Amino acid sequence: MAGKRKEIYEYPAKILVAFGEAVAGNYKIHNWLLKNGYMELAALASALQADKEAFDWLMTHGFNHFAAYCNAVDGDEEAKEWLKKHKFHFLVLMVDAIELNPLAQKWFKDNNLPIFTVINHKVYKLKEGQHREYNNVYKIHFN
Repeated sequence: MAGKRKEIYEYPAKILVAFGEAVAGNYKIHNWLLKNGYMELAALASALQADKEAFDWLMTHGFNHFAAYCNAVDGDEEAKEWLKKHKFHFLVLMVDAIELNPLAQKWFKDNNLPIFTVINHKVYKLKEGQHREYNNVYKIHFN
């Protein structure tokens, strides 16, 4: 991918709302993103839901910042450092807010970015559900 990578905040508001819905598991909206030129956001939503194929697509199509965000959300400190090193400060703030850092959460509120507050909350709920599911002793985990 030539040129500067697109930052998450550069997408139109309605696309960000659709992305949040895809993160929350709305497959109809996920497919809409796929078919309307937002494959990277559909892949990001899928990668957040632990879809390795989507993660690999992000990596091979120039969206490694979104892949690093996925890993950072899962607690990978190296991925978070990579985001910082490559100046994806907004994504780092999103990770911090998802980790319930009160200063990061306040920053989104103070900067009147309710769309991102909602997205951060949806990612938090998704990850919370994944951790709860993974820690369920009655489930078999195949790694």
